[in-house]
Amino acid sequence: MLTLKVITENPEEVVRKLAKKHFEAKDLIAKILELDKVRRSSQAQLDTTLAEINSLSKSVGSLMKEGKKAEAEDVKAKVASLKETTKSLQDSMDKSQEEINAILYTIPNMPYDDVPEGKTAEDNVVEKMGNTIPELGDNALPHWELAKKYDLIDFELGVKISGAGFPVYKGYGARLQRALINFFLDEARNAGYLEIMPPTVVNQASGYGTGQLPDKEDQMYHCEVDDLYLIPTAEVPVTNIYRDVILDEKDLPIKNCAYTQCFRREAGSYGKDVRGLNRLHEFSKIEIVRIDTPEHSKESHKEMLAHVEGLLKKLELPYRILHLCGGDMSFTAATCYDFEVFSAAQKRWLEVSSVSNFDTYQANRLKCRYKGADKKTQLCHTLNGSALALPRIVAALLENNQTPEGIKIPKVLIPYMGCDMIK
Repeated sequence: MLTLKVITENPEEVVRKLAKKHFEAKDLIAKILELDKVRRSSQAQLDTTLAEINSLSKSVGSLMKEGKKAEAEDVKAKVASLKETTKSLQDSMDKSQEEINAILYTIPNMPYDDVPEGKTAEDNVVEKMGNTIPELGDNALPHWELAKKYDLIDFELGVKISGAGFPVYKGYGARLQRALINFFLDEARNAGYLEIMPPTVVNQASGYGTGQLPDKEDQMYHCEVDDLYLIPTAEVPVTNIYRDVILDEKDLPIKNCAYTQCFRREAGSYGKDVRGLNRLHEFSKIEIVRIDTPEHSKESHKEMLAHVEGLLKKLELPYRILHLCGGDMSFTAATCYDFEVFSAAQKRWLEVSSVSNFDTYQANRLKCRYKGADKKTQLCHTLNGSALALPRIVAALLENNQTPEGIKIPKVLIPYMGCDMIK
């Protein structure tokens, strides 16, 4: 969440920047400033009262030694009364802070100044394109038909076992999943990321820490009896490793990666966008996460973007990189770039990765801090990105590499697959 310091020092700038996300913050910021005024006033009165209590308490002993018992008792009575006042002042402070925090949780992150203006995905800016879109001809099959033809994925069996959006991978389909997972993890390790194998269920504090709660609660699977949530991405458990932690600046940036299953309710999704692997309730994904200093986080973001682009180049998939406009960015991101691959049979672009810098927004929720050489404690910057999500990568690989003889395997995956063609 936004820091109270940023809001109190630059309320007009906060309102202006949030307008780029098409979020009307004026009234909420005014309410926060009003509550903070009450909190500060209560704090000042509390400090004064505590100082008076301390002074009076010291005088009791002297009065008793001087034989002024009655005066000492009067001072004790005054101290007792002042202590009741401190309780009231502390309650006022706590209530104001709780109300401030409750409002802060509803306010999104401020976008960076270079984030494009715009309301929807149509306003996103294409920054770069790479690799060649294949010409397949009119008889090209979409991936769901290829999956059936080569017995790679059984969507009906998934419905029987769990429901729509839970496919069953078989034979070469399962091998392709495993090949991609191992390839992505190896590439991340070679780039200096430490592999983590985290839990795939998290508690409420973890959801609040990275901003999935309360913003995306309706999109998460909730185990109500134990009050646990199935993770929508490894970002949640991996970033929460650093909740309530003070790091040493010399250890930054921290670079972690993780392969997990991810679970999303995708409430309200329908139509062609949910066909086949286009939109699932459970899927495999490799996530890269960085914890960094404010001074270096933009460089880290560039390195993460280059890493994801390198994966798509090696897979020989046509891709494009989009800088998301303010209106299409997530609640928590300060800036975000999406990677899309072209699905040649569907003739459409499919999102396969979002790489975001969250500035101090998540770190403030997480209380993720670092201490520099000057011994001062500051909030970290957090970053993450998909590297990569498997379903749409698989969809594009199957469609773009189909031939009359079978489905070609990209050269980089042959050692992992143990074959160069699915026949």
